[in-house]
Parts: sequence; structure tokens; C-alpha cells
Amino acid sequence: MLVVRLFCDQGISTSVLVTKMRKAAARQGKEVEIQAFPTFDMAKQLDGVDCALLGPQVGYLKNKMAALCAEKNVPLEVIPAEDYGAGDGEKVLAFAESLIKK
Repeated sequence: MLVVRLFCDQGISTSVLVTKMRKAAARQGKEVEIQAFPTFDMAKQLDGVDCALLGPQVGYLKNKMAALCAEKNVPLEVIPAEDYGAGDGEKVLAFAESLIKK
């Protein structure tokens, strides 16, 4: 099972993308657990996570959040703005999977 956490300012704007990612995974026959949270909850939400993604609007926090992720050995990256803006669940799911394979 792929476990992905998306983080944004309040965890609200990424919720739509989470739904689209789940639907993309279902179409592909993949078992996933994908959830969205506000950035201030990141430290509490990293246990057992395969990768963490930041919404582009909070990309400026990447260096600060990278330290939290490094402690848990969780890859972290900012979602590409064009995929986020388009709500492209398939591309963002593939992006998450590519981080895990590194």
C-alpha cells in the first residue's frame, strides 16, 4: 500500500486533489492511503508515510519541512504547480510514486 500525505496551509485546498488521486489509483488498481493536512500538523503525520507532498502555495516552507521529513526518512517535494492547478490526480500520483522509487 502506498501512503502519501499532502500538506498545504490549512489542508483544505489539497483535499480536492486527494480525491482525484484516490480515483486515479482506483482506476489503476492500486491500493493507496492518501490524506491532506495543514503544514502545522506535519510532524504528527509522518509515521508510516512513503512520501510527503507540499502544495505549491507553501513551497517556500520546503527547507523547514525537509528537516522533519529527514528525521522520519520520508521523501518530500513540492507538487508541480501546473499539475496542482489542473487537479491532475494521475500526474500527482505518478509524481509521488517517482519520489518513493528514488
